[in-house]
Amino acid sequence: MGIAVTGLGVVSALGFGTEANLRGLWQERMPIAPVSKLAATHLRFPVAEMPASNRQLSERAALRFHPNVPRTALLGLIACQEAIRDAGVAPASERVGLVLGTTTGGMDISERHFTLDGRANERRGYWLRYHGCGDVTAWIASQLGIGYYDTLSTACSSGANAIMLGAILLEQHRLDTVVCGGTDALCRFTLNGFNSLGLISSEPCKPFDANRCGLTLGEGAGFIVIRRSDGGQGNAYPKLCGWGNANDAYHQTGTSPEGRGARMAMEAALRKAGIEPNEIGYINAHGTATPTNDASEVAAMLAVFGEKIPPFSSTKGQTGHTLGAAGGIEAVFTVKALQQGYRYRNTGFSVPMPEVDLRPITQQACGCKYSYAMSNSFGFGGNCTSLIFSMEG
Repeated sequence: MGIAVTGLGVVSALGFGTEANLRGLWQERMPIAPVSKLAATHLRFPVAEMPASNRQLSERAALRFHPNVPRTALLGLIACQEAIRDAGVAPASERVGLVLGTTTGGMDISERHFTLDGRANERRGYWLRYHGCGDVTAWIASQLGIGYYDTLSTACSSGANAIMLGAILLEQHRLDTVVCGGTDALCRFTLNGFNSLGLISSEPCKPFDANRCGLTLGEGAGFIVIRRSDGGQGNAYPKLCGWGNANDAYHQTGTSPEGRGARMAMEAALRKAGIEPNEIGYINAHGTATPTNDASEVAAMLAVFGEKIPPFSSTKGQTGHTLGAAGGIEAVFTVKALQQGYRYRNTGFSVPMPEVDLRPITQQACGCKYSYAMSNSFGFGGNCTSLIFSMEG
């Protein structure tokens, strides 16, 4: 039994919708700029911010604006709506579930609840009960008319793990269709938190470059609709054929130098797909542009693929690092790359890393013939996940 991908939905700083994002990638748009929507103190750091207020997001989702609906929820709903339309799913009449990954949940509203001097606004305090990660999922599910829903929060692999769990639920026949992916909005907590770790770049990020000095934060959402493949009708998207999850148990906020967890996740995904490493034709790498993460990921790829690493690139140079949404957004990008024979350019790269003379994709490539593509998502706490998509029947 295969897992058919029947619908795609994505929003990011590149725009609203799958096609707008693909055009942005292909045209090498750089929507990374100073903070404009978020009330933050670290305004010198560029971010990949969605070009819309919460009121505008509500209008796009065909909702009446409510100031206490988290931005993460609005972004996720818009991406889910597109994916469901694309798949032609009727949630109310089918066994449909929603599996959502997020790291921030409704933290933007929680932050607003507290004044700058730390005093809480007691009058609105009750809204804090509805801003957990699971509450974001519950709210989106209620808007979509979906009864079964689940939430995963495994740092930056959350969206990819949501897709993996969705596939497992299908294999176990617990559901017939799953809407799965991730969503996250920018907030002060993540901006300040990554800054405290010294991981944010003062210029647009440079994945896998010798002069990389940190990540660029972004926001957005990406979801795919999957169902058991029975040869029926549906969009001619690649199938989800492999997935793997592992943990390197190395450090709460760092990755092992040899990329142990990433290696194990990729190897597990290859085993699940039943293919050899040399059959992978493109890797959408995690590639955050932090010094240790990129070196660790390269070490893991060398361990899995040897000297014949497939063409790879990170798309975070254009979308920013969208945290829990990254796995969902990049799964959509990987599906479309495989379907259309694309390999995306690694924006920001110019000088090879001194650790190894290895170059990501430096030019946009179309008309490429390959049958399998991999999408990697690695997070804090050693959470590592790899997904493999296939054009094979």
